[in-house]
Amino acid sequence: MITAVGHDDLTADTLTLVEVELRARLEQQFAHRSAVVRAGAGVPPAFGRAAQATGRQLVVVTPTQGLVPALLPQRDRIPTGELLVLAHQARLSAYDPADRDACVGADEQVITGCRQLPAVWDGSPSDGRDATAHLVAYARAHGVPVEVVWPRGAAREGTSVAPEPSHRRGPRGGGTPSTAVGPWPTPHTHEAGTAR
Repeated sequence: MITAVGHDDLTADTLTLVEVELRARLEQQFAHRSAVVRAGAGVPPAFGRAAQATGRQLVVVTPTQGLVPALLPQRDRIPTGELLVLAHQARLSAYDPADRDACVGADEQVITGCRQLPAVWDGSPSDGRDATAHLVAYARAHGVPVEVVWPRGAAREGTSVAPEPSHRRGPRGGGTPSTAVGPWPTPHTHEAGTAR
């Protein structure tokens, strides 16, 4: 499978550029790989639309708490509804969608079960809110090749248009291709009220 992560504060115009770029990459690369993405706003719906446009089956990972679907933060509800309409399959994972660390843990679990990670990343480090750089490093440390996606003209909310990340000049990915084969791993079940 293939998944995508990225900054959660991309401008609307940037999300359009990202969707076009992800679709082009999915058409040219990653043959015969299904797509999986964690429910949410921003990059996930752009990736979901790109996956559908290229004929890939889409799996959407949605949160549960206490063995029932969890209530998503307001900004994620409509985009997740769109993802579920596009999805071939929904998978439940025990994490708190309002807890940043729990969401990062859910992303790590998805990445570990994938063989490629397009990352919508401007090259900036992770901070207390955005974990994109961390997820890129996590993927590389686990042998999952990373494709940085940062289209010309891309920008984040409250910032000017950023240049292409300097790391794009070097070799892409890190480590060796993932040795994971077979289906995406089944999420671990946690007790009600606990987070990763």
